Amino acid sequence: MQPIVSIKNLSKTYQSGHKALNNINLDIFKGEIIALLGPNGAGKTTLISTICGIVTPSSGSITVDGYDTVKQYRQTRAIIGLVPQELTLGAFDAVANTIAFSRGLHGKPADPAYIDKLLTDLSLLDKRDSMLMTLSGGMKRRVLIGKALAHRPTVLFLDEPTAGVDVELRKDMWNLVRELRDSGVTIILTTHYIEEAESIADRVGVINNGELLLVEDKSTLMNKLGSKQLTIELRESISGIPETLTKYELELSEDGTTLLYHYDTRQSRTGITSLMKDINAAGLVLKDLHTKQSSLEDIFVNLLQAES
Repeated sequence: MQPIVSIKNLSKTYQSGHKALNNINLDIFKGEIIALLGPNGAGKTTLISTICGIVTPSSGSITVDGYDTVKQYRQTRAIIGLVPQELTLGAFDAVANTIAFSRGLHGKPADPAYIDKLLTDLSLLDKRDSMLMTLSGGMKRRVLIGKALAHRPTVLFLDEPTAGVDVELRKDMWNLVRELRDSGVTIILTTHYIEEAESIADRVGVINNGELLLVEDKSTLMNKLGSKQLTIELRESISGIPETLTKYELELSEDGTTLLYHYDTRQSRTGITSLMKDINAAGLVLKDLHTKQSSLEDIFVNLLQAES
């Protein structure tokens, strides 16, 4: 399958000498949602800005639907929509006019019916004639999405799309992103919210210090790097872990009633069977057992710690 966005050996060094991007290689395919995770200053916004033509790369190449973003910038900008992190909107413009104006900037003819559909999809139809200064932060974020979609782009970049948005509205926006993906729009988003990537992304990329540490299918990533934790609740507390159990590297809770055992699901032998036998032989009586899969947040934190 031909990628709709292809990034080859991309680097960006600013005049100050700061290297914001270092040899990034990434292919993005039509109709997928890819989430880029990373701490502040990792290079997420620089990467998006470079693809969108706002920042000039120092080296490497980027193509969008086969067009070079530097040599054929008019074609690529017609394909791309960008929702910036900052709420950059005028105070006295009306909602519908603002979105229609963005459509005109791309040389598209007026289409009131499409603008009204956008407003409906964004739950803004009742605000179509309202001034932007009267809107909440969440509504302004929706207007920015409307502006980015005004010219019907096939690739949409969302830079921290739910920053400053409450939890309920955030989930509504996740549903909107899924609907856009289902309509054929390719979506690349940066986020600080691990749950956002875990909820809506097809693939997850982790970026830090300008380097792309990995890009994986979300389920593959969790299977590859995730571990499981077995929680063993004891009927009676113990003061220490019996010597016969030290080989399992168990963790004992402060109150002495719980043992934690970490294991890798990829291994042919998890060690659980022998652990249960040795616990029984040590005279410990079990009260309950339950397992927990590592979350994407656990994996993300572990990756950054390993990299540093």
